Amino acid sequence: MRFLTKHRLSCIVNDGFLKLFFKGWLCIIGMLPLALRAQGTAFVQPAARLITRFHFTQFTGGIILVQARLDNIGDTLNFILDTGCGGISLDSATVEEFHIPTRKSDHTIRGIAGMKLVDFAYNHTLRLPGLNVDSLNFHVNDYDLLSSVYGVKIDGIIGFSFLRHYIIEINYDSLQIGIYTPGNFKYPRGGHMLYPTFTSLAMPDAVLTDEKQIASRYIFDTGAGLCLLLSEDFVKDSSVIKSSRKLLATQAEGLGGKKPMQLTVLKHFQLGPYKFRQVPTLIFDDDFNVTNYPVTGGLVGNDILRRFNVVLNYPEQSIFIKPNSHFADIFDYSYTGLGIYQTGKNTFVMDIIPDSPGAKAGFKLGDQIVAIDNNINSNIQVFKYMLQSTGANLKVVVLRDGTLHTLSLKVRNILRG
Repeated sequence: MRFLTKHRLSCIVNDGFLKLFFKGWLCIIGMLPLALRAQGTAFVQPAARLITRFHFTQFTGGIILVQARLDNIGDTLNFILDTGCGGISLDSATVEEFHIPTRKSDHTIRGIAGMKLVDFAYNHTLRLPGLNVDSLNFHVNDYDLLSSVYGVKIDGIIGFSFLRHYIIEINYDSLQIGIYTPGNFKYPRGGHMLYPTFTSLAMPDAVLTDEKQIASRYIFDTGAGLCLLLSEDFVKDSSVIKSSRKLLATQAEGLGGKKPMQLTVLKHFQLGPYKFRQVPTLIFDDDFNVTNYPVTGGLVGNDILRRFNVVLNYPEQSIFIKPNSHFADIFDYSYTGLGIYQTGKNTFVMDIIPDSPGAKAGFKLGDQIVAIDNNINSNIQVFKYMLQSTGANLKVVVLRDGTLHTLSLKVRNILRG
């Protein structure tokens, strides 16, 4: 969720230039065959050509993980495909490990929990399966927190600097990405075309309905593993949510670290003609204006977007969405108040919201989760899915100060308040 300055194209012409332009244009028209001019032939864009197709891995919240190589480095690196990123980036630990040269810059990036000056690694080649993209300038950031959230090393983020060059087809049914040259693309039957407002980010119009109905723009963010994220200013100014509603305390991770948030469920969210009911929604104090309010009200994340097969056509500033087999999937209404992170091969409880189900169950900071309902696993993604068992009574075995403890955790259903 980082923003770059909006680029504007300005054109200055004078009378002399216009005369030369039209004189030259008339000469060109004069050279065309008479029959061609009579037919009113228009330029036909060449057909988009498939360059490559490859699989991706999907994490909780719909996050897309793509494997690629950098330059001639032999190791395969892990990148998140993120339409909420205005550039392309590398993890600082990855840069250090492979001795990638960097240079200081005056470029600032913003996230939900902070903003910072970043260094750059210039003129590198990203090697995806079947496609090499050269002359890319990566900004450098620390993704250690993201790595611990997903349980795998996150080496970078692929954003606008890459997306703007291609037509990208994301199929969440087959977990495949197709990359095409810009051109005349044959879209699947059905579906709907969005024409977002564009900077380096796409911001389609959508309608939010709760106590009242509000039309606004929302950042189209495949890098956010959630449904909706709204700025507190937008919620207050629009009065879309009744001020007396009780909100649950929680937090989310992003650029700059962890950020306190509030959790609720909104009645309806409509993107194009597609409407979703009872949508889990996070609200936060947007100190660094990453949502660019009032231009947008917030962002729509990949827990909604993964319910469509998507074609990102940034060269034509359009996005095509078509409901897929996940369209009717139940939303995650679970609430435990626990923040779990992976260090090495072990999963630890690092955050506990006061008065939450996790706090009431007796969890302590630093508890190592050994098993949930007799499922012993070293994969944090497995534990996260199990903790999303809304309404379940889970037996969680933790290792604390060298001793095993069994805790009874009642997973709260946020639909029931």
